[in-house]
Amino acid sequence: MNRLTTLWLLAAVTLQPALAQQRPSWGDQGNGTYVNPVLNADYSDPDVIRVGEKFYMVASDFHYMGMQVLESTDMVNWHIVSQIFDRLSYPGWDENKHFAGGSWAPSIRCHEGRLYVYFCTPEEGLFMSWADDPRGPWSPLHCLREVPKWEDPCPLWDDDGKAYLGRSQHGAGPIIIHRMTPDGRQLLDDGVTVYTGPVAEGTKLMKRDGYYYLIIPEGGVGQGWQTVLRARNIYGPYEKRVVLEQGSTDVNGPHQGALVDTPDGRWWFYHFQESSPRGRVVHLQPARWVDGWPLMGVDIDGNGIGEPVPVWTCPLPSKPALPQTSDDFSGATTVWVGQQQRQLGPQWQWNHNPADEAWSLAARRGWLTLRALKAATLKESRNMLTQKTMGYESKATTKIDCQGMKDGTHAGLLCTGREFMAIGICQVEGRRWLYTENDGKRQMVRLWTGRTAYLRVDIDSKKNRHCLMVSSDGKRFTTVGEPFSLRMGSWKGSRVGLYCYHTADDGGTAAFDYFDYTVSD
Repeated sequence: MNRLTTLWLLAAVTLQPALAQQRPSWGDQGNGTYVNPVLNADYSDPDVIRVGEKFYMVASDFHYMGMQVLESTDMVNWHIVSQIFDRLSYPGWDENKHFAGGSWAPSIRCHEGRLYVYFCTPEEGLFMSWADDPRGPWSPLHCLREVPKWEDPCPLWDDDGKAYLGRSQHGAGPIIIHRMTPDGRQLLDDGVTVYTGPVAEGTKLMKRDGYYYLIIPEGGVGQGWQTVLRARNIYGPYEKRVVLEQGSTDVNGPHQGALVDTPDGRWWFYHFQESSPRGRVVHLQPARWVDGWPLMGVDIDGNGIGEPVPVWTCPLPSKPALPQTSDDFSGATTVWVGQQQRQLGPQWQWNHNPADEAWSLAARRGWLTLRALKAATLKESRNMLTQKTMGYESKATTKIDCQGMKDGTHAGLLCTGREFMAIGICQVEGRRWLYTENDGKRQMVRLWTGRTAYLRVDIDSKKNRHCLMVSSDGKRFTTVGEPFSLRMGSWKGSRVGLYCYHTADDGGTAAFDYFDYTVSD
């Protein structure tokens, strides 16, 4: 690292404390710099491409429906524009039987003006969807091959019109290359193994100046590094170079991401960092090409390998903004989810397949009505609508109307990771109770005589401290129970949301006036 870079890095870091008082201490700082992570939420295994002057991101969503597409004009600030699908039509997905299953490590590419997204599920197979517009509609999921235990697919359309797909195997490695039909809908062979490395996964294929490149993370999520392989033939033999590692930084195992250029030819690298309980948050590193190799980050310790930077200049002119969070349930927002338009905010994701007959924005205008579905506990509740938590400090508040409840109805506000925590209202023998739930253990707090209740969760993810609160008027909130911690679970970070389930034969409904989610840091 040269003296100029060192001085800039030190100067940029010194700006952080002052900036934190004006806006969140991460992301776009509003002064031409950004602080990592640029997207401080659980966008695991991010892949990013540029189409013209805009950038598009997809990420793993596992058992939450369905995969979100984000758009950016500056590489730092992101907005959710669509979802690729809303269900997986396989056994168990209409029940909560596939935690940690679903969409793993997608890739997004543009070929002849059309966007393609590929991903694997651990049990069902290799899937693809395409769209002519990133805002949708997206084509129905097409299964290229029904096969378990494939991971991390990425297509490449070569200069001669031939198409390929790289992937890894469950458990990480080896890296295998398949021939594929030019329309991207069919594999033509069983593949050729081109590399076997230490926990090699997350294959990203690209071609530049006559070289084929495989950009892969190795060594595991929390301990690994970024490796680049290159060869003149797509089947190898491949040269190898480690280009990004934790080194002297506190960014553990800079993992799986995307190498992207700006319209003026500068290069940047996205990767994630596992940071419980938030999940896998997205970092952005400066990159450059030297002697045919992409070098990422800054070589702080002088060993020839880049390390993640905490703060850097923004790639492009920018205006600080966050992905969507709050929803007033007015139905004013319409987004494509697969081939259907939905009037919920695109930040919302159902736990497993949605039960479309059990939720409505029309039953009571300006409210979200959830009909209780049978479940023994919150975790088993299918009618669970969630979104990713964001930042270090945030707050979620909702207003619930209980008049549609029947005996056995449980509804309210959840906060979940590996644990499933909630505060809500339940009805027992004709009387309503304020109650909390802790991994299936329900605690009656007190009788609730009001028709409505205001529920809140305060989140401090740095301290891993979460507090449930209640109010009868929406102004004065009191804490309910003891603060609790969360852990990542089923490959996912912490989430907040709404739910409604019943433990009796007929569970009634609950209505939610709004969901206000604010991020303070």
